[in-house]
Amino acid sequence: MAGKSLSSGGTWLMNELGVYSILGSPRDTKLLCLQRFVRLFGYGVSTLILALYLSSIDVSDAKIGLFFTLTIWGDVIISLILTLFADGLGRRRTLMLGAALMTLSGVVFALSGNYWVLVVASIVGVISPNGNEIGPFKAIEESALSQLSSAAIRSDIFAWYTLLGNAGTAFGIIICGWLVKWLRSLDGWTPTRAYRIMFAFYALLGLVKLGLSIMLSDKVELQTEKQAYQQVTELTDVEIESLLSSDQDEDEATHPHRKSEPTIIPPAPGKKRSILPSISPASRGILTSLCILFSFDAFASGIASATWITYFFTTKFALPESSVGTLFFVTSIIAALSNLVASSISKRIGLLKTMVFTHLPSAIFLALIPAPSNPFVAMLFLALRACTQNMDQAPRQAFLAAAVLPSERTAVMGVVNVVRGVSASGGPVLTGWLAGIQKFWIAFVLAGALKAGYDLAMLKLFVGFKSREEEEEGEEQERRRRSEGVA
Repeated sequence: MAGKSLSSGGTWLMNELGVYSILGSPRDTKLLCLQRFVRLFGYGVSTLILALYLSSIDVSDAKIGLFFTLTIWGDVIISLILTLFADGLGRRRTLMLGAALMTLSGVVFALSGNYWVLVVASIVGVISPNGNEIGPFKAIEESALSQLSSAAIRSDIFAWYTLLGNAGTAFGIIICGWLVKWLRSLDGWTPTRAYRIMFAFYALLGLVKLGLSIMLSDKVELQTEKQAYQQVTELTDVEIESLLSSDQDEDEATHPHRKSEPTIIPPAPGKKRSILPSISPASRGILTSLCILFSFDAFASGIASATWITYFFTTKFALPESSVGTLFFVTSIIAALSNLVASSISKRIGLLKTMVFTHLPSAIFLALIPAPSNPFVAMLFLALRACTQNMDQAPRQAFLAAAVLPSERTAVMGVVNVVRGVSASGGPVLTGWLAGIQKFWIAFVLAGALKAGYDLAMLKLFVGFKSREEEEEGEEQERRRRSEGVA
């Protein structure tokens, strides 16, 4: 009896954490998640050393902030172009191109110390200036994941996708920190030389990501509108159950992994498809509202980016790279594991409430980070922030995927990323200026206030919102009632 209860409890836990969902997912889903891990591993490397590297070649704080802003603007332009044309040109090809640009930028940073050469390399290539996602990868991968996953398990897939990204950042930061410490201990090795070795490693990671992109199948490519319609209309009642609903069917909660791989119908031969996407009027209205709100959150993220936070702890408390790397490894692992908790919470209270109620505490702790004069208290606030700072990511992407049509997802997510990039671009310049006048603490307080305002506005505007899938389910139920009435 006890063994049966233990087995039942283990099954329940595996379902709650989405383990069955990710294990039962298609091969392409696993490859996309692995790509994110490798990419964010590289971003973790650049997050720790980018500001320190620029400082080591005598770049001022103000010019470091300008560098971050120009890099974000370059990313915005490249992301806009690639994501708008990704579905027409091919998602796999676009991911391969982005991986090649990631490798190119790593090579340039490993070989050059000229400020403007590095600016051009960061704009044309792919270097994360803030530890966050850059380039066209995220929008394309999320669109493909939404297509490969049924509605019933989509939040689980996004939770694991986000978790692996955060884990990649964590391992990238700690490995980079300890490697830099070891390299600097060698005779004749300067900090600058050690940092350049890490950028060479970054280029190598770009090649690994290129290989993973090549391994993807044609199932990641966009379906035609007819195929998308067939996939939606052929879903079972359990699959159509909205991710926005706080109530889940008992059988769905017990066996969601059974519906993890929807049928993908190959495109009809000979039919030409435009390389430019189209977005329906209803989706444009939703997109506009979300973009306005996301812009405030992104601007706040730009003000208090991970790179600036590492710089803050290094300069204010004189912590070595290895200690900062260990600190951010711990906080990133905490943030990664919290995504699985977010997936479980969203099944009970809905995606929107999960986004708001988990993100709001992290905004408060962010504002408190510069208050203590003791580094351990500041680290505590950073750790408390990490407990919930990323719990809104998987629900947010599932919310966005459910709000628009399948054929619109790549373009919509690309536009959202562009808006977030443009909004975040002003943050680093402001933080660089505040750091230069010894008012670094204002950046944290301002960022926390903006993020809290974003959370409250999201709750006010979208509470009670119904996704496309919920509307379709309601229409189907109405048709059934009418049919039964006529009969």
